[in-house]
Amino acid sequence: MSAPTHQRGLRIIAGFEAFKGVIVLIAGFGVLSFLGRDTQQLAEQLVNRMHLDPAHHYPQIFIRAMADVTNTHLWLLASLAALYTAVRLIEAYGLWHGRRWAEWFAALSGSFYVPIEIYELAHRVTWIRAGALILNLIIVAYMVWLLTESLRRPNAPPQTDLLPRP
Repeated sequence: MSAPTHQRGLRIIAGFEAFKGVIVLIAGFGVLSFLGRDTQQLAEQLVNRMHLDPAHHYPQIFIRAMADVTNTHLWLLASLAALYTAVRLIEAYGLWHGRRWAEWFAALSGSFYVPIEIYELAHRVTWIRAGALILNLIIVAYMVWLLTESLRRPNAPPQTDLLPRP
């Protein structure tokens, strides 16, 4: 596989990672929109708008959980969203520019989610869960393949972050 093909693959994954970061950032801002508001009342309104029976088990769990949300919890969630976004955007930057550290990070962080995704899929099979697992496995496999490529080619120069990829 040629270097431009590697670069194309890395840029596709970089775009995907950046997309995930932006989605979580938007969700973080959404969380901040609840500051100073009666979250239990908002939960009840949402349940009613979705035409769910608030007396049933799952809507009750949601309403009770929202009743316990404080501004501190909201700031914490928004901060975690910002941190996750920063990590994803840094990873995307590194992958976009073909940095070896970003390849390692993508392989390790992606493999971290595989057992969780398998566990979730074992409890309830959905197309979204299956798709997420398959996509994650493809990304991890590609990253591992890319990282081990220089080991398979005995005449290949070692990859460093200081030199551009051939």
